[in-house]
Amino acid sequence: MSAKEEILSRITAALHDAPNPGPVPRDYRTTSDMAEAELIELLVDRLEDYKAHVDVVDAPGLPATIVERLKDATSYVIPHGIDERWFDAADTRLRIDAPGAVLSVSELDETSAVLTSSAVSVAESGTIVLDGTANQGRRAISLVPDHHVCVVPVSSIVRLLPEALPRMDITRPLTWISGPSATSDIELERVEGVHGPRQLDVIIVKGL
Repeated sequence: MSAKEEILSRITAALHDAPNPGPVPRDYRTTSDMAEAELIELLVDRLEDYKAHVDVVDAPGLPATIVERLKDATSYVIPHGIDERWFDAADTRLRIDAPGAVLSVSELDETSAVLTSSAVSVAESGTIVLDGTANQGRRAISLVPDHHVCVVPVSSIVRLLPEALPRMDITRPLTWISGPSATSDIELERVEGVHGPRQLDVIIVKGL
């Protein structure tokens, strides 16, 4: 008998007379009828509470807002599936991460910002989810650069997590973002940029 088998057999023996667990309550909220304007207001409130900067724009104003948010970047990376109307292909600061032409970690580390779209956002928790599809890219590009500009279509915002889960493909690499990366040290001093971007700009787009 291997060590693993011995451990499992001991656990089984210890639990042989344990009562069967009761059914798990499923009476939590699974749907919401919150209006679009209220969803936007709630998501903005949560994101700003997490120290993210938030713009709410109509679709025609998106390119100009992206330019404004990236104006201080010395270079920035985009995934290959980003809508070409969102950026200036002639911008010399631009780097594209694509299958067969992925940027190395060193190259990403030297890149000051990243622009991505998003899959779904949960207003109640202020959480944005990226799923690695073509307009969001590999997890690395949204975690290594110090500044993340993330586009959130209003059509992708839901109020509750149970509403968001059916929209996700859980077999994909999901990145869950609730504000800039931050943690606290042993003295409870807030430290930003430890596990991801230090600065998060969110652009919520109506009509997208």
